[in-house]
Amino acid sequence: MDNQLIISTSPHIRDSINTRRIMCHVIVALVPVTVWGVVIHGLSAFWVLLSSITGALLGEFLVVKGRRQKVTLDDCSALLTGLLLALTLPPLLPWWVAAVAGLMATVLGKQIFGGLGHNLFNPALVGRAVVFVSWTAYMTQSYAKSAAISIANTATHKTIEAAVDVASGASPLAAMKIVYDPSSSPIGPAGIPQGLQGSSYYRPLLFANPWGCLGEVSALLLILGGIYLVAARIIDWRIPVTYVATVAALTAITGRDPLFYTLAGGLLIGAIYMATDYTTSPLARKGRYIYGAGLGLVTWLLRFWSNNPEGVMFAILFMNATVPLIDRYILPHRYGKTAKAKGVD
Repeated sequence: MDNQLIISTSPHIRDSINTRRIMCHVIVALVPVTVWGVVIHGLSAFWVLLSSITGALLGEFLVVKGRRQKVTLDDCSALLTGLLLALTLPPLLPWWVAAVAGLMATVLGKQIFGGLGHNLFNPALVGRAVVFVSWTAYMTQSYAKSAAISIANTATHKTIEAAVDVASGASPLAAMKIVYDPSSSPIGPAGIPQGLQGSSYYRPLLFANPWGCLGEVSALLLILGGIYLVAARIIDWRIPVTYVATVAALTAITGRDPLFYTLAGGLLIGAIYMATDYTTSPLARKGRYIYGAGLGLVTWLLRFWSNNPEGVMFAILFMNATVPLIDRYILPHRYGKTAKAKGVD
């Protein structure tokens, strides 16, 4: 018979999109900023990328083989984890630290929970957190302190670089933290360049930031990649927009430059490429707004009221833990269910 009734379990409506295509879309969105990061930081950045990705792939392979399951490296999820992790690492980090980070990302951040779709925390940030607390000196002293291209090699750059040297972390966020709180400077207020403002960083942060992590080289490329993912319907715009808007609003209320604190650090790469991870973000639209606002609040608190000038990594990991609670109380309406009329039993 040509017309046959086929009975199967849900879902009954399927789409051509699959895990591999989703991961490949995100990788494509990250290719420009990755290539630009290697151009700016040179061979050392390439070794960080290679080591991180190799560690992630190796960790995935060893655990899956040890559990006698089918090797799924071809779904590109481990590859994306290693790439995202590398973009959150300093460009001068020793290769073996990046390799350990990649290994921990897939082993502790993903496979220990049961594999893809079961992890509670973002795997890439789990790997970064492990090496951050294990080798803090490497993670804070492996940043480039000079620009390799002319776009940032200006008088303003030299002034900023002086502040970066004072900050000992080569991070614009660390430098501005000292500007706003000179008492935290290791050599006192006298070592702070006069007149340094957040606006001095706008051009380098947008086009060629030579001081931050590998993925912080261009805010513009990160934003363009995010627009591509939204247009391709790979990520939901609600989380990154709410996250960034919350940080900007709270920063403005605090009396600081919201544009600088939006462009600087790992806010954009975290908001666009990590906070939107399907497994570790809420299901309901309303829940995504709450999630994004929570991310912004925690990031703001950590940036301005802790010794850590960044805060994005810990904010995302903290809010990952709240996702099951958000999903429990902020649930989407079940298909076909209507509200009960008042006065009707």
